[in-house]
Amino acid sequence: MKVVVFLVALVIFVASFLAFGYAFEVGEQNTLAAMALFLGGILGVSASFAIPFHVLPATD
Repeated sequence: MKVVVFLVALVIFVASFLAFGYAFEVGEQNTLAAMALFLGGILGVSASFAIPFHVLPATD
């Protein structure tokens, strides 16, 4: 169970970096979409760090 939760957090973490990168590409055409993608990246990184600290101790 712990491995699955860790892998989910890792996938969210990597996807957040993709959101950061796409935010700079989309920003040239649509500023609102770029802000949404960048905010999504920040929230994704936050969630990927919070999952192991809050979910894993609950499964012990």
